[in-house]
Amino acid sequence: MRAEIVTTGTELLLGQIDDTNATYLARQLRDLGINLFFRSTVGDNQARIVQVLELALARADLVITTGGLGPTVDDVTRDAVGIATNRPLVLYPELLAQLEAFFARFGATMSENNRRQVLLPKDCIPVENPVGTAPGFIVKDERGTIITLPGVPREMRYLMKHAIVPYLQQQLGQQDVLVTRVLRTVAVGESRIDQTISDLELSSNPTVGLSAHLGQTDVRIVAKASTKAEAEALVAGFEATIRERLGAAIYATGDVTLEAAIAGLLRQNGATLAVAETITGGDITQRLSTHPDAFCGGAVAADGKALARLLSLKEADYMGESGTVALAEGVRSAWQASHGLAIASDESDRAWVAIASEDGIDTRRLRFQGRDQRARVWTTTLSLDFLRRTLLGLADGWADQAAPEAKS
Repeated sequence: MRAEIVTTGTELLLGQIDDTNATYLARQLRDLGINLFFRSTVGDNQARIVQVLELALARADLVITTGGLGPTVDDVTRDAVGIATNRPLVLYPELLAQLEAFFARFGATMSENNRRQVLLPKDCIPVENPVGTAPGFIVKDERGTIITLPGVPREMRYLMKHAIVPYLQQQLGQQDVLVTRVLRTVAVGESRIDQTISDLELSSNPTVGLSAHLGQTDVRIVAKASTKAEAEALVAGFEATIRERLGAAIYATGDVTLEAAIAGLLRQNGATLAVAETITGGDITQRLSTHPDAFCGGAVAADGKALARLLSLKEADYMGESGTVALAEGVRSAWQASHGLAIASDESDRAWVAIASEDGIDTRRLRFQGRDQRARVWTTTLSLDFLRRTLLGLADGWADQAAPEAKS
């Protein structure tokens, strides 16, 4: 089965909100074993929505839309689906009764324009919405099936989970199962990873793809088989090969963040961390602050001298390697943490990161270009990776780093 997602809303085209609905729906279709080939976004314009729907029906068996089911004049997805499938809109009395009851529960009077929300294409399959005012619906056309859902994420997800997924499972019968695993890597550029596993990226099942972020690259493995166990076995074989080649560059699987992985290592070691930052502007502290059981606190200032005053250290030049070491020891002592991490600059394109613990001191020099947000993210990520490798006992293989290439 070929699928297309159509999200409607001018606010999406203007970049005012992120299209989280399409991402959620894509994952649901993936888990159902349905091939998603296209994603389209169209503004609140009836003629253009009709045009997009007709194109989608020409190239997909299943079209899922979100948005445009509200009571206002610019909520025109219902009308567009009716036009695209040549069906007039009719009032569904049972949905009207449910809508009136919804307002009554809150002691509110339903506005007349809310009646628009229960005007749906004739002979569609209504999808009740107990968590909102906009019901969804399913239209089966000779060209394919259109499933129309509200744009409010909470409502869309509820209907998808409780109504649409069971409906699709029933329609599909026995289908191939897709299993996906994402290996998260850090401090290695996309091109280096591609060079290392390029032969695996040519595979058709499992498929292997890369997704680059600033400072990190995800490796996605997707396998298809008749059973979940068979698909998982295919993924496991490729995962083992990739882990052998990339080694410690892989820090986690799934949705685990780098800071969450580090917090987990600190807990495993019965360790705690305190941080002193200059050029990263508090980014390290912010990322770790959601793990208070492992993170004691941080000191942030414009330069090493200001940090030293915050930590009540003796007056000195807190720049370069020796100054950064003193800051790491100072912040560790101030918070009585097992580990202290400090980062400070010595030149316009260089920084030192130092880690102090009862096992001693370790330092690395980082090189970056400029002091913009991109450079800060790189410096933060590289510093956190140095800490991760230190906690794993793998820091000896982590040389002085320059920010590798990445896609923002």
